[in-house]
Order: sequence, then C-alpha cells, then structure tokens
Amino acid sequence: MKQFNKTNLGWLIFIAAIYGIIGAGVYLGIIDAFYEITLITIGINIILALGLNLIIGFSGQFSLGHAGFMSIGAYCCGIMTLKMPNWTGFFAGIILGIIMASIVALIVGIPTLRLKGDYLAIATLGVSEIIRIAILNMGDLTNGAAGLSGIPMFTTWPVLFIFIVLVTIVIVNYIRSSSGRATVAIREDEIAAESMGINTTKYKTIAFMIGAATASVGGALYASYFSVITPSDFGFMKSVDILIIVVFGGLGSITGTFIAAVVLGIINVLLQDFGAVRMIIYAVALIAIMVFKPSGLLGTKEFTISGLIAKFSKKTPTKKEEK
Repeated sequence: MKQFNKTNLGWLIFIAAIYGIIGAGVYLGIIDAFYEITLITIGINIILALGLNLIIGFSGQFSLGHAGFMSIGAYCCGIMTLKMPNWTGFFAGIILGIIMASIVALIVGIPTLRLKGDYLAIATLGVSEIIRIAILNMGDLTNGAAGLSGIPMFTTWPVLFIFIVLVTIVIVNYIRSSSGRATVAIREDEIAAESMGINTTKYKTIAFMIGAATASVGGALYASYFSVITPSDFGFMKSVDILIIVVFGGLGSITGTFIAAVVLGIINVLLQDFGAVRMIIYAVALIAIMVFKPSGLLGTKEFTISGLIAKFSKKTPTKKEEK
C-alpha cells in the first residue's frame, strides 16, 4: 500500500508539473497562437492514437477506420453545441458521440473482427468510408459536403489536458484489468487464448469499442476547437496519420504514443517553411526512422513512476558490502 501511494503521488506530481510548465508557457506568451494550435493538435492526436494503439498494439487487430469514429464524435458535438451553445451542449455532444461510436463499433465489430490481417484492414476502411458517406448525405443535419461552421469553441488547453489524462487512465486501467490481460493474450496467440477458454470475439470487440469511443472524444474536441468541420476532414489519410503515430511510437507502448505524437508534431512545425516539399521530407524521415528502428521509438517499453522509485530506492552498497 505504501508503494501504491508513492506511485500515485509520483504520477500526480508528474502530471501537475507537465500542466504547470505548458500552462506557464501559454500564460507568459512563450507559446503563441500558432504554437498553441500545434499544441492542441498534438493533444488531440494523442487521444486518437491511444485508442488506436489499444486496437492495434494491444489487441492485435489492424484497423484503418479510426477517422470514421472520429467523425461521429465531431459531428455529434458540433450539432449539439450549435443547438445548445453552452457547456451542457458540449458535454452532451461528447457523451452522445461516445454512445453512437460505441454502438457502431459493436455492430461492426462482431462480424468484422472475425477477420484478420489485410482483410480486417479493408473491412474497417470500408466502414470508415460508409460513415463518411452517410454523414455526407444526411441533408440539413450535417449540411452535406459544406459541413458545419460556426461551432462554439469550448476546447481549451486545460480542457484538452483533462481529457488526455482521463483517456490515458481509462486505457491503462483496461490494459491492466483481467479483460485487458485477456486482450493481450489474444494478441500474442489467438489460438492458444481460445483454447484456454477466452472468448476472443468478445474481448476484441470490447477493445474495438473503447478505441472507437476515444476516437469520438478526439473528434469532439477537434470540432470544438477548430469550429469548422467537413466530411473530407475524416478521410482515409486521417486514419493513416493516426496509424503513423502508433507505429512510430511503438505498438503496445502508451509512452511511445505520447512521444511519437509530440515528435511528429514538432517535425511538422519545423517543416512548415518547405512548402510542398514538406511532405516528401516528412515521408523520407519516417521511412528512415522505421528502417533503423522498425519496432518504433520505444517498442513495447513504458515509462513508469514505480520503476523510477524502485531505481532510486536501491541502497548504495557500503564498502563492507562491496568487500
């Protein structure tokens, strides 16, 4: 219990320190409007990539439909806040998006998650396109190809930071639960897991639903910050962008997801001045990184406060002990 309390206290201090440092940068003007947009984008990408890493990195299911679930959250939040431009509408939109994305993930997941590899990727990509086309053809509700504009802006850095922490807590606790361990077992060897009595379809569907729900949260925060959304914002390339973060950080590494989102966000900012050549340089950099570090930045390694406590709590051997 003592170690447990130390670990929790360490995480609270670490989270407060990160929030304080970034908050001070925003307050003092070190992080101006341009860098704040980058900061918000990185934060949203972290939420999106955490959910996708749960699906791909921890359950071993290759999904390319994350942008579709993101669009559900974005449009639910956008429509609700346009009708109720207050905090009640904002949170109601997020909750509605989570419910809708989870239901769609459940309906889609039960049949499609029986597929594997490329077949599953194609199926989830198809689902994402179905969602996008459905939004495109919902008439006045979604405003078609023109999308929604004038969405009230409720997403701020403090709000986004709170959601990042909440989403991380949900996913980490799920991974460490009995359901999470069953999910990881399925990733390691599905046949062996099934032979041990694990309902593979059940746990893959649960992970898929949680990933879809977190994508919906990311979409809602995106809509409430940028104020304008269109169906084209949630195409195939958006799913690929999120996938790059997950692979770059390391499949099965929560810490790697955070680092990859930050590093790729910074790279994008540094390459802004290169114009059209930016995407070529970006692609070459990614290829080089994946060639020399195919397992991602951290592989499956994690940063833990308990690990730091254990490291620093080791007693330095005395001269007598050394002898």
